[in-house]
Amino acid sequence: MSPKIDNDVKTRYARDAAKYRPKTPYLRNFLAAFLVGGLISVAGQGVHQAFVARGLDDVESGARMAVILIVVGALLTGLGIYDRIGKFAGAGSAVPISGFSNSIVAPAMEFTRDGYVLGLGSQLFVIGGPVIAAGVVSAVLATLLRYVMLRFGG
Repeated sequence: MSPKIDNDVKTRYARDAAKYRPKTPYLRNFLAAFLVGGLISVAGQGVHQAFVARGLDDVESGARMAVILIVVGALLTGLGIYDRIGKFAGAGSAVPISGFSNSIVAPAMEFTRDGYVLGLGSQLFVIGGPVIAAGVVSAVLATLLRYVMLRFGG
């Protein structure tokens, strides 16, 4: 049997705990996410425009830009830099495609000491795997819906 704690003690505890709870710096977090996410987007747009200037069309340039951002994100994760960026920027570093690259590489790096197959290979898609699976399933469902609408919709 546990001793009964009256509501007055609970109220005083909640009030005292609230005094010492750190305040969330919402404005700082917002500005950091906006700044870093914007810089990643500007860098991606610059790479895209560089490919367009070399004569590639918009689709080819976009695909190559995405690959470059993924590789740079993986490289920065491997060097330990992307984690520091993520701590500073939060969602500003997680939302762009380089953040997806980070979410795949980071868990895999933790298990490289267990070997390439059992460590790296098994952990590579721990976080990114469900995202990839959801994307593939969504693409298949959207394609089926489009097919049905074009075939039977008139």
